[in-house]
Parts: sequence; structure tokens; C-alpha cells
Amino acid sequence: MNNFVYDIPTKVYFGENQLKNLGPELKKFGTRVLMTYGGGSIKKIGLYDKVVKEIKDAGLELFELSGIEPNPRIDSVREGARICKEKNIDVLLAVGGGSTIDATKFMAAGAFVEHDPWEFFVSDAPIEKALPIVSILTLSATGSEMDAGGVISNPETQDKYGRLARPLIPAVSFLDPTNTYSVSPYQTACGAADIMSHILEVYFNMDQDLYMLDCFMEGLMKTVIKYTPIAIKDPTNYEARANLMWTSSWAINGFVNGGKNQAWSCHPIEHEVSAIYDITHGLGLAILTPRWMEYCLDETNVSKYVQFGINVFGIDASLPPMDIAKEAIKRLSDFFFNTLQLTSNFTDLNIDETNFEIMAKKSCEDSILEGFKPLNQKDIKKIYEMCL
Repeated sequence: MNNFVYDIPTKVYFGENQLKNLGPELKKFGTRVLMTYGGGSIKKIGLYDKVVKEIKDAGLELFELSGIEPNPRIDSVREGARICKEKNIDVLLAVGGGSTIDATKFMAAGAFVEHDPWEFFVSDAPIEKALPIVSILTLSATGSEMDAGGVISNPETQDKYGRLARPLIPAVSFLDPTNTYSVSPYQTACGAADIMSHILEVYFNMDQDLYMLDCFMEGLMKTVIKYTPIAIKDPTNYEARANLMWTSSWAINGFVNGGKNQAWSCHPIEHEVSAIYDITHGLGLAILTPRWMEYCLDETNVSKYVQFGINVFGIDASLPPMDIAKEAIKRLSDFFFNTLQLTSNFTDLNIDETNFEIMAKKSCEDSILEGFKPLNQKDIKKIYEMCL
């Protein structure tokens, strides 16, 4: 196995009634706060008023940027960076799900550069500094509250890119499961698919690494499988929402990576779908992941599928390895499309073959998409076709 460094500096306040700590934490970074949020759902659930009260009671000056979209746009990042510079913002407070937090991360970095923030993605412009970021999570999915990455879309160019940089890691995150009670069954299901994909991108790896990390990932996946249906049926079930929320963070905060260096596959393939069709990221991953698993399966890697099938789904270990592997894919598909009732194909989303060629080319950057199994443009196009 490879050596590795694990260092996540995010301070987490987990549980109910933790917002009393918000003002003191924000004051550590200064007095001028830019609060970012999406379409206003935080106002409907009363969270907005609670946050504003804590900020005002702490004697801080508040500025706001609302309207951050799902699949967050570069225009929101540009506007946030502009406000940070114009108002001399000291700290950014992202209140929402992964889209809000992702956009806020690049606003924080954009505050320190003169170039267009899109250059962070198209020319890999360095991210050496960022304003401090505090997050209040309202959706369990992306894990952005505890990681160094984010994904931004540009509708004008139909591009969607991710970027990792240490300055983007939130300094403090508030994780109160009750803030996810109002999340719809659909978004809860999409969030679960996103969490599962984050784990599977790392789990399906033939490198020899720590046994305990595989056990940890299997436990995370079993948690998602157990508690997502409960959260959908009973949205205010604290135990279910809490388990999903904490699993979301640990699925992608770097801990499960250990010494693995394998690139991800499903995410770049899905990014091209949602870049053009603006579908929910988790839904795209749910549709693609079982097909990707089916396409990659062969005699050289079947042992990983067997481990997955036995340890996560409890499939009979005495069955032939290839039978276990195929049953594991079937069980995962059943979880996404029957238990969670997510759309199972592109056709029902009005997505056809029109853009598959260009999507496949862009997702592998006209070369090879390294990962669990290296995929070229033709391979990726075939995976898209399997999703029709």
C-alpha cells in the first residue's frame, strides 16, 4: 500500500441547537460576513431568520447573495467574488446544500485574484488563498461541508468542471439533521445516490490498501441503504437524517482514500450529462453507476464485485464469483430504481444519443479516463448508450 497524509481542519458542530456557536465562530475571522444561499428554502423552514439573528446578535455586519442554482453557475461565483472585493468581506457563510457551498468556495478563492474565476477550471489557475468559509448544511449529498473540492457549471459553454484545492476546505461546518427534515423524497434519494457514488469511486479499486478502509466504506454504504428509505418514509426521523448527514461528510472528506491514487470515473462521465441537460447530479450518477459497473466487470476484477456483493448486500458467498458480481449490480440497481424510485434511464429524461459523442470525448479529455478500468471515448459512449 501507499503512504498517505490525512489532514482535515474542518471544525464540525453536529446536532441540534448548535447555532449559538455561529456568532463566536464567525467573529474569529472578522466582522463582515457574506451569507450565500439558494432559492429561499432556508426562509421557508425558518433557518434564515435564526442565522440572521445569530449574526446580528454577535455584532457582525451582514451582506447577502441569494439565488445560487443547483448545478451552481460560474455567474454566481463571479458575483460573489465581486461582492467580496467591493465590500471587503472577511468570511463567507454558505447556508444550503452542496451547490451553495461549492459556489461559495470559489467565491472565496476569487476574492484574491484579478482574473475571471472560470480560469480556475479552464486553465488550472492556482488557488493559493481563499477567504474563510463557514457552512450550514441543509442537504446530505455532496460532502462539500468537509472537503476541499467543488464543481461549477458554465451554461454558455456547456461545461462542468470540478476542482480541488486545500484553501477551499471549510473552516467550520454546522451539521444539524433537523435542517434536512424538509428535503423532498426525490432530493433525499438523489443525495443518497451521490453519497453511494462517492464511496464506490474509491471502493472499486484493485490496489492493495488498508482492510479497515474497505470495512469502513462497506459500513457507510450499508448505512445509506438502511436509512434512506426511512428518511423518505418519515422525513423527520432524526436517527435516519443524522446517519445520512454524517455519512455524507465521511464519504468524501478524504479518509476513505487511504493511500489510493485512482482517478474517479463515474463523476466525470456524469458531469457531461448534467452540464448539457441540467439534471440533478445524484440522479445522473444513479443511472450511470450500475451501467459503469456492468461495463467494467471482467475476470480480472470480479473479486471486488464479490466482496461488495457479500459484505454490502449479503449475497450467498457460495455462488460462483461472476454470479455474485452480477447479482450485486442488480441489487444496487434495485436500490436506486425500485427502493428509491429514481428514474432508471436517460430516455425518460428526454436525453437521446445526440450529444453522446461529444460528451464521451470531453469526459475523457479526448484520451483515456483512468480509473477502476481505463475507459476511452468509445467505451464511455457505450456506457451512455446502456443508459437509454
